[in-house]
Amino acid sequence: MKKITLPLTDETIRELHAGDSVLISGTVITGRDAAHKRLYELIQSGEPLPVNIDGEVIYYVGPAPAKPGHAVGPAGPTSSYRMDKYTPALLDRGLKGMIGKGARNDEVVQSMIKNGAVYFAAIGGAAALISRSIKKSELLAYEDLGTEAVYRFTVEDFPAIVVIDSYGKSVLVTG
Repeated sequence: MKKITLPLTDETIRELHAGDSVLISGTVITGRDAAHKRLYELIQSGEPLPVNIDGEVIYYVGPAPAKPGHAVGPAGPTSSYRMDKYTPALLDRGLKGMIGKGARNDEVVQSMIKNGAVYFAAIGGAAALISRSIKKSELLAYEDLGTEAVYRFTVEDFPAIVVIDSYGKSVLVTG
């Protein structure tokens, strides 16, 4: 088990390999389909983004409402392929990592290699367990999207697996 602290450095990214189990601490931003579409449209139109994604890790999640005393409710990963259309543009803008579940298309993998980025998988079906590692939640953009808005989560020992490393090696291909 490797412990990593965000933000990711290029050196840390190069040291992560497909299949590594990690515990992530630091801050991540969140976003799902609708938020990604809006960010992508801003990039395409040359307008500034409402949040700086340079050096960030994004968690594909739409957490359930928080119970009293908790930062978020159950917060399991969503299927990453739904963000594939938008991901290369975000990686070109400096995004360094993604957390989700499932496979990514070849265009995303090639963009990860080009930009030196990494893709982590969170444990599907363990939303309540994962939410224990989320210590703080702060709204950053797109409040109208509710739980699918862009938030900044402060995480401590967030469990994940490196699915695709910055070299393009994938446990989904190699097993």
